[in-house]
Amino acid sequence: MNERIEGKPSPVKHRTAVERTSDREVVVTRTINGPARIVFEAFTKAELFKRWWVPKSMGMTLLSCELDVRVGGKYRLVFDAVPEPAAFFGTYVDVTPYSRLAWTNDEGGEGGSVTTVTFEEQGGKTLVVLRERYPSKEALDAAGTGAAEAMVETFDQLDELLVALGESSGQ
Repeated sequence: MNERIEGKPSPVKHRTAVERTSDREVVVTRTINGPARIVFEAFTKAELFKRWWVPKSMGMTLLSCELDVRVGGKYRLVFDAVPEPAAFFGTYVDVTPYSRLAWTNDEGGEGGSVTTVTFEEQGGKTLVVLRERYPSKEALDAAGTGAAEAMVETFDQLDELLVALGESSGQ
C-alpha cells in the first residue's frame, strides 16, 4: 500500500517524497528553500503560482490562473492541453495564512478530491506537506499517482523560483 517515489536532491533542491498512505490518500512531502510566508504566497498569488505549478516537461502552459484565496473563494486553472484546453477548478475550504491551505477539486463533479497543504517553517526553510484525499479507493485508483508524481518536478520549479526571487530582491 505504501508506494513511495522520491526525487533526487541536488545542491539547491531537497528530496520530494510521494507516498500513497492509504486507499484514499496520496501525500507529497518536500522541504522548500524559503520561509513559510514566501512559500505560502507562491501558492496563493497568481503571478507567482503560474511561474512554477506546471511541470515544464509536460510541455503545457497555464493559459489562465484565477485564485480567490479565502474560505469560500474559488480557483480556476486552464491549461493548453490537447485536443482542447483543460480546466481545473474548485473552492478554498481552509485558508490559514502561512501555515495551511485546503481546496476542493471539483472538475470531476460531485465527490472530487480535497487537497490540503501545510507549511511548517524550520530554520528559514519550509516543510510542505500536500495531501490529496479522494472520496473512495476507486477514485484514487482511477486518478493514479501521476499528478502527485509530477509534484517532484513542480516542487523543483518552486525551489528555483524562490532562488530567483531571493536574487532579485538582493537577499
